[in-house]
Amino acid sequence: MTVLDKKTLWEGKFLRAVLVRYIDGSGVTERDWESIERVGCDGIVGIVPFTDEGEVVMIRQFRPPINRHVVELPAGLRDPGEKPEDAARRELIEETGYSAGELRFLTEGPLSSGLSSELLTVYTATGLTFVGVGGRDETEHIEVLKVPVKRVASEMESMRKAGDYIDLKVYGLVEFARRSLGK
Repeated sequence: MTVLDKKTLWEGKFLRAVLVRYIDGSGVTERDWESIERVGCDGIVGIVPFTDEGEVVMIRQFRPPINRHVVELPAGLRDPGEKPEDAARRELIEETGYSAGELRFLTEGPLSSGLSSELLTVYTATGLTFVGVGGRDETEHIEVLKVPVKRVASEMESMRKAGDYIDLKVYGLVEFARRSLGK
């Protein structure tokens, strides 16, 4: 399978819709696929931050596309030319107010490969120091949550039952990060 061409259908401030023309698995038939790309960034970073007290730092924020609050891991867009590690450190401070003493690469992969070209690069953060929240834009109204690692599943279920959505990446990435750090 091979992508032959991409055509921009529309472009906004943060996203563009693209029509992707490709050769399917038969090797002969050309097909079209609609997808979304980010505008003005070099990818997305996510962080799984652990406090010295055995807590995971997460965030809760309103997400207009689904009209609901979502509990998520800190994450954000990587500015053009910015190193992923630098973006992760910046986003952690902007969204939670914590600076990482140590940042380790955890994994990388697509977020929704049938919808968009977004790739998420994920880091674990330890040795956290509270330095104060800074740099949030006017659209971000974030509540910082600290959840004991051993109670992540039960706390997320309680929040879900109370009406919040839980970003599905939380469950797998927290467990993967916990195991990678031997916690």
